[in-house]
Amino acid sequence: MQPKEAALRKRTQIAKANRMMFAWVAGVSVVVGFAIIGGIFLVQMLMFNEKVLQEKSNTVSTLKANNANIEELESQIRVLDVNQALISSKANPDDQTLQVILDALPSEPNSLALGASLQERLLSGISGLSVNSLQVDPVSTDEFGGAVIDGGGEEQVANQIGFRFSVVGSSSALQEVLSNLEKSIRTIDVTSLRVETQGGEQVLSVQGRAFYEPAKTVELREKVVQ
Repeated sequence: MQPKEAALRKRTQIAKANRMMFAWVAGVSVVVGFAIIGGIFLVQMLMFNEKVLQEKSNTVSTLKANNANIEELESQIRVLDVNQALISSKANPDDQTLQVILDALPSEPNSLALGASLQERLLSGISGLSVNSLQVDPVSTDEFGGAVIDGGGEEQVANQIGFRFSVVGSSSALQEVLSNLEKSIRTIDVTSLRVETQGGEQVLSVQGRAFYEPAKTVELREKVVQ
């Protein structure tokens, strides 16, 4: 064999070995790349599943706590059913006892109902009493769904309804008006009270506010876990 042919064959074998090595390196690189991508995907799936399990655990804990509180709530309601103060305050004998609580703190800003209650229940049937004026602030809804009270040009957002009235009568009649306000099942806060004598008559001017509490909505909802 001539030296030139031997050198050529040797170079051919080296080139073939290089191509084989390159093929192996490329193949291993592809396998390693797929393994890394697959590992990352598995880690992300594990983290996502962990979040889902955590949210499920929170939901189960909330449901268990709510179920545990039901018995205590039922016992408290049974106690209220026999509460003599609530029974004696019922507007109608056929009403349930809990209706007194709902009447005391309505779920809606019922300005008309408050005005009717003041006029027909708290300020009526009192001997020697006459009503000079009675005004209840109207309640509207703002752009965010909250209640806006228009109190004579000064607006505020709150769960309250302002009112004011002026009555004329004897001292005993005025005392009965204040007693009716105190005994009212509605939650009433008198913020201003003034007694004046005009032309031999006593005038009582009262300014106050009644309250309400918007109803709470209890519902199941879905939560997207990302």
